[in-house]
Amino acid sequence: MKKLFCFLLLAVCYLTTFAQTDALEIRKVLEEQRTAWNNGDIPQFMQGYWQSDSLMFVGKSGVNYGWQTTLNHYKKGYPDKAAMGQLTFNIIKIELLDKTNAFVLGGWNLKRENDAPGGYFTLWFRKIKGQWKIVCDHTS
Repeated sequence: MKKLFCFLLLAVCYLTTFAQTDALEIRKVLEEQRTAWNNGDIPQFMQGYWQSDSLMFVGKSGVNYGWQTTLNHYKKGYPDKAAMGQLTFNIIKIELLDKTNAFVLGGWNLKRENDAPGGYFTLWFRKIKGQWKIVCDHTS
């Protein structure tokens, strides 16, 4: 019984360490996106997304599919650095669903010269080829 308890304790510690590492990796992706955005670099910002026609983005205009479509949407909506403003995130929750899927809930805010829009997002991250990528983004 003592050996079983020790084994279970080690297993929990092992899994907790991996969960913490994955959550940190997801936070790193979001921080890299924030930095790219604040540098006015939308193509670099897009590196956090799955480069696939199956990428799903849900926004005020509805559902759009594809990495290139999402890139074009961002470029049209934010044509220059002034329009992009300075982005901040408030990560409310990162929930690892399994070894390759995670759910993220957070808030976003832009600080621009004449306004400060903001809202919320839910992201579905998937670990693809060892890297966490956003496969679905619902931003409001």
